[in-house]
Amino acid sequence: MMVTAVGMRTEWGRLMSTLSEGGEDETPLQVKLNGVATIIGKIGLVFATLTFVVLMVRFLIEKGLTVGLSKWYSTDALTIVNYFATAVTIIVVAVPEGLPLAVTMSLAFAMKKLMNDKALVRHLSACETMGSAGTICTDKTGTLTTNHMVVDKIWIAEVSKSVTGNNTLEDLNSVISPTTLGLLLQGIFENTSAEVVKEKDGTQNVLGTPTERAIFEFGLKLEGGHNAEDRACTKVKVEPFNSVKKKMAVLVSLPNGTYRWFSKGASEIIVQMCNMMVDADGNSVPLSEDQRKNILDTINSFASDALRTLCLAYKEVDDFEDDSDSPTSGLTLISIFGIKDPVRPGVKDAVKACMSAGIIVRMVTGDNINTAKAIAKECGILTDDGIAIEGPDFRSKSPEEMRDLIPKIRVMARSLPLDKHTLVTNLRGMFHEVVAVTGDGTNDAPALHEADIGLAMGIAGTEVAKESADVIVLDDNFTTIINVARWGRAVYINIQKFVQFQLTVNIVALVINFVSACITGSAPLTAVQLLWVNMIMDTLGALALATEPPNDDMMKRPPVRRGESFITKVMWRNIIGQSLYQLVVLGALMFGGERLLNIKGSDSKSVINTLIFNSFVFCQVFNEINSREMQKINVFRGMISNWIFIGIIAVTVIFQVVIIEFLGTFASTVPLSWQLWLVSVGLGSISLIVGAILKCIPVKSDENPSGPNGYVPLPSGPDNI
Repeated sequence: MMVTAVGMRTEWGRLMSTLSEGGEDETPLQVKLNGVATIIGKIGLVFATLTFVVLMVRFLIEKGLTVGLSKWYSTDALTIVNYFATAVTIIVVAVPEGLPLAVTMSLAFAMKKLMNDKALVRHLSACETMGSAGTICTDKTGTLTTNHMVVDKIWIAEVSKSVTGNNTLEDLNSVISPTTLGLLLQGIFENTSAEVVKEKDGTQNVLGTPTERAIFEFGLKLEGGHNAEDRACTKVKVEPFNSVKKKMAVLVSLPNGTYRWFSKGASEIIVQMCNMMVDADGNSVPLSEDQRKNILDTINSFASDALRTLCLAYKEVDDFEDDSDSPTSGLTLISIFGIKDPVRPGVKDAVKACMSAGIIVRMVTGDNINTAKAIAKECGILTDDGIAIEGPDFRSKSPEEMRDLIPKIRVMARSLPLDKHTLVTNLRGMFHEVVAVTGDGTNDAPALHEADIGLAMGIAGTEVAKESADVIVLDDNFTTIINVARWGRAVYINIQKFVQFQLTVNIVALVINFVSACITGSAPLTAVQLLWVNMIMDTLGALALATEPPNDDMMKRPPVRRGESFITKVMWRNIIGQSLYQLVVLGALMFGGERLLNIKGSDSKSVINTLIFNSFVFCQVFNEINSREMQKINVFRGMISNWIFIGIIAVTVIFQVVIIEFLGTFASTVPLSWQLWLVSVGLGSISLIVGAILKCIPVKSDENPSGPNGYVPLPSGPDNI
């Protein structure tokens, strides 16, 4: 073997350098969250500035009216510092620093769970992106099928035979001569990339691609009673399988001094090269048009039974040149193999789950179109409104024709890796689709890199394919891909729940402090109290809501498209409704609490402020439970099994009791009677009832109005926040 290039000069190196040029695109969620965080931060800054200005103006007016602005004391400086601390705390509360934490935790949690489900996530963001996927372009062999192939039928000497039984040799001997059988075996064993290796325990194992192994094992089964000397010859030249030519060939020298080319490959291509065929006696006879038609009908009938078809042919030559390629005409047809690759168990249900989730599955394969259609129908991919197309037809279409054609494509047969890349590029460019692609070969790497989510096969995949992918499917199973989509949706929805919860706390904390500052000249929630609320809201809230596992309902709704707003109308309904309830409750306590609850004494103001703080915290605790479901009334479903959520709620309540009862000096609170504790818990628990009532209010869907096949060519520009 001669080394012609190393490192970046090899094909592998060139491919890797093109993959590294693209750079990292932000995921759809990252783009939306950047906008949300910026808006929330700006609102917080405005409220903080207004609160500080109002408090300062009131302080200066009161000071001017009482002692005059010329006299200043140390207590005045302390008051101004407290006002400034309150304003800074409002900014701290408003800025959603828990958002990156929630995203990272949710993705990491999903990544850990997916590892148990045989999916290795290489890039964290791929978890979330997969939840938005509207299209999956999948390979057939090994992904939808088991990738353990066996020869199911054979056509030889104008006879078709099923060869799955134990009497294969006897059945074939009854219709063909030993000469024909010898020629068949010679073609099988000489023109192959499979080989037999002896294991340490003495057993023999066939290594090679699944297709090659199937034909080789079939040959070994036939060879049982046949003389191996009949195929004694020497290999002179080998042409490995080429995905463009769709064939492989070998040149052998025969004992009589002549040479023989054996070609094996895609049935339609090999048959076109043949003008002769082998008859039952082993003689080459001319191929008539009727026989050619019968052969093509046989190929189609094999393919319609979901069999992969391969043809074996040969041509004898007297001499050859070293740089000559295998012949492309004048071949003699030996046989047609029908190779079965059973559909994986669970694939049909997985495709059905995709359909109900609004994800379109497209099969892209190098197989015969009839085989591809048969498998696609068996899996449920090819529906009545979908079409199957061959790669050469697809390549010849203009951009305008592709715009009309692509939404309908469900199967692409006889495709090249470039066709897959073109399909992915157009789906992303023309239709703004979030596209997931599966691939296993080195030549799939550009398509894997171009897609939003590249899924490489862990068993059949090459190192380059895995290097280009975001997720490695360790068991090469399509069902695993659906699990990735489920967890991706869980991540997106969990972060929506967290943002809904956080915005509610934000609005209430900002408004209550601002209104109180304007009316009473003081903020009921102190800096320490606001920081504790911020911790509940950010860190603990992120832990609780970001680790919710997926449920089946998530796969019964369409995917979130690129242009859809992150904060939906349903979320706004819940945020505004809960905020209004909490503001009414806290406002009533602030301005009429002493009279309503008959609180008297010198410390009545401190008791009311503590009660406001306590009620506010318990409203958030129950609102956290409420945020587990954005549209369903039953918020307790699955809560018992989520120990993280229950633990965080328990920790929050325990810490709140400690702060109120034992850390009064630090948190500016006073101990409360059991009756006032009941009031706080009661007011908080009512938010569950408010949430249930809000969920009964119908809200118009946020989804984009979709055109034919669910596609909306979206305008370019920044995402609508």
